[in-house]
Amino acid sequence: MAEALRSNVANFIKGPLQHFINGRWRPSVDGATEDVIDPSTGKSICKVAMGGGEEIEAAVSAAQTAFHPWASKTPNERSVMLHRLADTLEKHAADLAQLESLDVGKAIVNSEGFDIPFGVEGVRYFADLAVHAHYNIPLGIKNIEARVHRVPYGVCGFIFPWNFPYDLLIWGVMPALAAGNTVVVKPSEVTPLTTLYVCHLAAEIGFPAGVINAVVGTGQRAGSALTAHPLVKRMSFTGSPGVGQIVGEVCGKQLKPCKLELGGKGAAVIFDDVDIDTTAEKLAAAITLNTGQVCCTATRWIIHEKIHDSLVAKTKEKLKAVRVGPALDRQTQMGPLVSRVQLERVTRYIENGTKQGATLLLEPQTLRVTGHEGGFYVTPSLLTGPSDNICCREEIFGPTAYVLKFKDENDAVREVNSLSYGLANSVWSHDLKRAHRVAEQMVAGNSWINAHNVFAYGLPYGGANLSGMGGGVNSPETFNDYLRNQTIARPL
Repeated sequence: MAEALRSNVANFIKGPLQHFINGRWRPSVDGATEDVIDPSTGKSICKVAMGGGEEIEAAVSAAQTAFHPWASKTPNERSVMLHRLADTLEKHAADLAQLESLDVGKAIVNSEGFDIPFGVEGVRYFADLAVHAHYNIPLGIKNIEARVHRVPYGVCGFIFPWNFPYDLLIWGVMPALAAGNTVVVKPSEVTPLTTLYVCHLAAEIGFPAGVINAVVGTGQRAGSALTAHPLVKRMSFTGSPGVGQIVGEVCGKQLKPCKLELGGKGAAVIFDDVDIDTTAEKLAAAITLNTGQVCCTATRWIIHEKIHDSLVAKTKEKLKAVRVGPALDRQTQMGPLVSRVQLERVTRYIENGTKQGATLLLEPQTLRVTGHEGGFYVTPSLLTGPSDNICCREEIFGPTAYVLKFKDENDAVREVNSLSYGLANSVWSHDLKRAHRVAEQMVAGNSWINAHNVFAYGLPYGGANLSGMGGGVNSPETFNDYLRNQTIARPL
């Protein structure tokens, strides 16, 4: 049974929720609003203001005004504010977890167990990184007194997707703030709740007005206006490669630095010396995490022919046992997809894949959950067939994987690298020498061994090829992305 809403959550979503600009809540200039839909029921949670160019203009202006006072604070002063924010997020962790699950449809046990605490840890990580960073680096140049002075860019723009709205906000915005920048965020209009609640908590603890701003709206209206704004000095986009190319093109014309965290079609190469039961459990967990709506997860399983049948059989057993249900039910292991559009997308991909010759090893079922009949529920699925099948080559973003066989290590590596994506892959083997050898050959920002979806602060994460570019997330490289190098020199 789904748990009742916490009082803070119920009061917050009475709405309509508004944009957060210059430390205040503001409606859209034209009064436009849109329903935020609960994926578990298909019903409206609340209404949220929908903005465009005028709201972006106000937010960027506020961030520009706030920039110099914020940047002039010492790293320690900014760190203190961020630590205070982290403490407040931790205090309201149960509220944030419920909002994230309510909005995205992810199981509450996952929001509580990973998303929210990992985000709190991220605020503290970047706050501490700012204190220990070097902002003046001496250079040993003959007859010149020289140094590199590292300074923030100014106003930074962020566009985030709907699958991990809370953690992506933390991973992107907090290093920018720690480095002395101010920010304007456009969260997904599908899942804006935790972003706006973080703004609410920041205002409560006295964060300076204009340092953090959030405008909800579509990509066509608010996203494009933010990307093209001349006062936005650095841009970050997380989402699909197609939209990422558009954002990159706009930023390129302005010679504006742009970080792109894009999609993937991750591969798991599984050798014949693995423990079948353990590997099956981990692979099943990978494609059911957040209902498969994870850009870096393992959606191509390249399995050695000797264990192919036994591993597939064991994984099917694990997937059939996954409890699918409403996000706020503590017995739920996998919640609904985020929206009807996403449910239709996943269904359409699988239909097209079977028409192209794929075979369903585990057929998906759309579910009607008692008391939540309007929710966007689907069970996990597995397909197999030719490697040129659409379901093998394109990102589906649902709880499904495509299974292939291999005999030779080199063939497996070629198969991994046959796509234009390059986000995250994994290799599974007790032979660590072989595992490292294969991991080095897989073209991606991340190669994991005997695990998939590995995240830790200090561990760089980013993409290659169609999966993006930039300093990634969760590491010193992320923080350094938001500092501009300025050479200062004096001839002697």
